[in-house]
Amino acid sequence: MDENTYRSPTERVEVWLDASTLHIRFNNPARLNALSIDMWEAVPVLLAQAEGDDRVRMVVFSGAGEKAFVSGADISQFEDMRAAREAVARYEIIAEAALTAIYRFSKPTLACIRGFCVGGGINVSISCDLRIASSDSVFFIPAARLGLGYRHSAMKILVDLIGPGAAKDLFFTARKIDADEARSLGLVNRVCPPDALAALLSEYTTALAVNAPLTVRAAKAVIGEILKPAPDFDAEMCQSLIRGCFESEDYAEGRRAFMEKRKPVFAGK
Repeated sequence: MDENTYRSPTERVEVWLDASTLHIRFNNPARLNALSIDMWEAVPVLLAQAEGDDRVRMVVFSGAGEKAFVSGADISQFEDMRAAREAVARYEIIAEAALTAIYRFSKPTLACIRGFCVGGGINVSISCDLRIASSDSVFFIPAARLGLGYRHSAMKILVDLIGPGAAKDLFFTARKIDADEARSLGLVNRVCPPDALAALLSEYTTALAVNAPLTVRAAKAVIGEILKPAPDFDAEMCQSLIRGCFESEDYAEGRRAFMEKRKPVFAGK
């Protein structure tokens, strides 16, 4: 796979590989990066490529411009896409497929948020493993103002992340919250001034570029199992992933580097 392999199916989603980080940027600034059908459809396609690309250790989602990460759904399509019951079902299936692809992606994912993060934007961000935000970001879920139903899968992810009380607060009131409150709720991991967002993102991409990828992926998978109901917890799979780390070339390299007092160079093997 060469550097030019990644081609977005739509101009409203930009993609590029920077060292070991794949960037996926929503590019619909005229509508504050509201998600259109073609934007939803692009996400699983790009993640499927990244899944099998050993160069990729992390995927970062962002929004074009400085005003919004994602401002929700592109309602200009609603007359066509949601006018009939069949259209509603198709829209929901496409959005669900994209969010599921993000949530189940085996490598670390991060949402880099600046500006409005609304509705579907929150769904994208909470489907990621990590979320960082500029201090001028604004978050809210307007479903109660629009009469929309929310998918069980998206609601579960939100409740697992911030708890039922905070989830009810955001849904029942549809109120806007700032980045600091989002951090206090656990909706985002870290907040920084807008002009420091690029540096904060670099901190994560650099860490993921040098840390042992098998260890990171195993940790992500085990945490995912922990969040499942007890009957669905796969202890054998977790043990297999842990054994794989100890039996890997990376573990041997980590021990050698420690003894030689140098930084390890991990290959993901």
